[in-house]
Amino acid sequence: MEGKNLVRIGAIVFVAFAITATVIELTRKDEPVRPVSTPALAPSADPLRAEQRRCQQMGEAAANEPECLRVWAETRDRFLGRSPSDSVQRDNEDQ
Repeated sequence: MEGKNLVRIGAIVFVAFAITATVIELTRKDEPVRPVSTPALAPSADPLRAEQRRCQQMGEAAANEPECLRVWAETRDRFLGRSPSDSVQRDNEDQ
């Protein structure tokens, strides 16, 4: 009989806990969630970006244009975190 009483007490405690949690959740006043403002997509003021687009639109012809090659080298250096002087030194070492 003690086992049955222990199970009943456990069930009562569980139900009481569930009811208490439900009441707390229902009576809690939620603050209105403010949407996180994201910056508007504005055209980039980066001249390198404009040159990248121009070279992209040129297609295969851009591979022979020195200005596009310079833009791509600068983009690569920026991506790799190198300063332009680093790439000039590496180019001189390769020759």
